[in-house]
Amino acid sequence: MDTQNTFRIGTGAGFSSDRLEPALDLIRLGRLDAIVFECVGERTLAFGHRDRRADPKRGYNPLLERRMRAVLPLAQAAGTRVITNMGVANPLAAAQRTVEIAAELGLKGLKVAAVTGDEISHLIGPDTRLLEPGCRLSETGREMLAANAYLGIDAILPAIEAGADVIITGRVADPSLFLAPMAHHFSWQLDDWHTLGAGTAVGHLLECAAQVTGGYFADPGHKDVPDLAYVGFPLAEVTADGGAVITKLEQSGGLVSQRTVKEQLLYEVHDPSAYLTPDVSANFSQVHLTDDGQDRVRVNQADGAARPKQLKVTIAFDGGFLAEAEISYAGPGAAERARLAGDIVAERMDKLHGSNAPIRIDLIGVSALHASAVDYPATAQDVRLRCAMRASSEAEAEMLLWEVEALLCCGPAAGGGYRGHVTPSVMTYSAFVDRGDVQPHLEILST
Repeated sequence: MDTQNTFRIGTGAGFSSDRLEPALDLIRLGRLDAIVFECVGERTLAFGHRDRRADPKRGYNPLLERRMRAVLPLAQAAGTRVITNMGVANPLAAAQRTVEIAAELGLKGLKVAAVTGDEISHLIGPDTRLLEPGCRLSETGREMLAANAYLGIDAILPAIEAGADVIITGRVADPSLFLAPMAHHFSWQLDDWHTLGAGTAVGHLLECAAQVTGGYFADPGHKDVPDLAYVGFPLAEVTADGGAVITKLEQSGGLVSQRTVKEQLLYEVHDPSAYLTPDVSANFSQVHLTDDGQDRVRVNQADGAARPKQLKVTIAFDGGFLAEAEISYAGPGAAERARLAGDIVAERMDKLHGSNAPIRIDLIGVSALHASAVDYPATAQDVRLRCAMRASSEAEAEMLLWEVEALLCCGPAAGGGYRGHVTPSVMTYSAFVDRGDVQPHLEILST
């Protein structure tokens, strides 16, 4: 590979609470042109809006300050551009705080860009059609918190062209965070569907961090991964045609193989021949993988077609209160006693308290994670009953906790280890809006 025509880009985070030290290692040792911290999911975005309502200065990723204090000095010294959606529901406040941190660290000449315009509540009305429940917004019976469109590289490129060292966005499609610096470096045109599709494949492989370096791959005895406690984050060596080698730092833990790459390539992809993003309809169906040395996999032959005419929107709603309560049963008949306890709670919530909210009852150790859809053989002698419900009021949620705690003395026998809590919750649904109605905005701040 001609390294003079190679763009080196790494992943600093694959979700909101990802580890920090693998990112710092990449900046120190990876000779990166850019590093991307991908930290926004549907629920984290909704929680960001809830936090911003409580405090207009918040709404960005809670780990932004810790990450920026560690990352900014290293990135400036290495000449590595930082791109992140840690702005979540408040990119401008995140950018302002980043500038303050840079000043506190004595860093001079740092340009920080805030990319906004993804929040489009003004375009959403009662008749907006929601995809998942298949109804209009007004039919949900819930309060809308906010609505965010998935922006693409056309929202990020102006910040790169302005020379921003740190670019902070809100809701941007995950692979677009990686595709934008590639497209700028190689001067890819916004209608070069083939190359944008290839670059999107690279971004998709990198976006979940350690998932492609063995984290989500590991299964002891079947798919062993070395030194997983210190799994490294991935980087890509990208060429002008959109092909790349996916790899990691040699001294980091984990594994990059054709199998790890294949698993991530298909992750959250409903149709590999038409993976829709704001930038391109990417085609992964003909991707070709070849080994290129230890922990190095070359990715080629991804393709693309014209981008969609509409943008996906995540609409966040107030989800009421989530009540969760647990109690344990042990010894012979533990599963039967736990099952009876769950039946008691459900009956009392319905007939005594008049709650019509559905209750989820799991027997952890016998039947859990599948909403009790799968009933495994009741051989376990250590079972934990979990009761959960989404309540419309805090009082209704507290009533569930009360009923589960009362099982300690009201039977069945030998319940113990009660724990319960009530938390505010959010819900998200999806919709589409016309691309032309969404107008990204850029603001540059400097130290």
